[in-house]
Amino acid sequence: MKRKNEKGFTLVLSLLLLLVMSLMGGALIVISSGDHQSNNSSDEYQQTFYVAETALLEAEKDIINKMMGPWWDVSTIPLMPATGSTSEEAVAWNTYVLNLQATAVGGFARHTEDRELPRNTIVAQNTPCFNSFRNIVKTGFQVTQHIINQNFGTLIAPVFANEVELDNIAASDTTKPDIIANEQTHMQRFRYEYFAVNIGTAPYKGSGASMKKTSSNVGNQGTAYKVYACGMMVKKGTPLDKLKDIKIIVPLESKIVMP
Repeated sequence: MKRKNEKGFTLVLSLLLLLVMSLMGGALIVISSGDHQSNNSSDEYQQTFYVAETALLEAEKDIINKMMGPWWDVSTIPLMPATGSTSEEAVAWNTYVLNLQATAVGGFARHTEDRELPRNTIVAQNTPCFNSFRNIVKTGFQVTQHIINQNFGTLIAPVFANEVELDNIAASDTTKPDIIANEQTHMQRFRYEYFAVNIGTAPYKGSGASMKKTSSNVGNQGTAYKVYACGMMVKKGTPLDKLKDIKIIVPLESKIVMP
């Protein structure tokens, strides 16, 4: 009887241990799955943050281009014909065009005759990015520019076309075309938006070569701009021309002072 009881106890103990190990295995699977999902979310947020930083840079470039003059493809600038304008105008324009062509970098030169000081003349659009900034008055808020629904994947498309720029792991993998195509599709889900505000004069610190004792590297001729930008991640399958189903939005702001 004792041996029979011991055999029965061993069976029960084995079943109990099996149940405990099964529960532990299931718990580990759940924890691992949660960690994997958390890592994916963290990566997506980090990428969205990088896109927001890119938007800040794009906004600053727009301001600089307006103040220094937009880039022109010098091969598309026509010379002014003698008819329809005075000879002085034609000579002045043609001299200007020839000078642009002579100083062009990579076929492009700044159109300095089209420089301007960006001013607050545009009413900002009511977008999720605009509404994410709590520190601005929404009604009648005027900006110098408001660029919306720009595609980050389109911005970096030339990188995918140049294998030298690709990641070493992707370049050495036999499934490289699939990796590149999937990454391109994934990058299309990231959008950015920016707008800027002229907030008035501000001290501009620059360097000079004056030898006067009263000279200083600080001048009061600067113009300050507050730049607002967002990086956004939309759901998979969202059309490129639509900005909806936003999963993540990261708003950033900065200030630049132009001379």
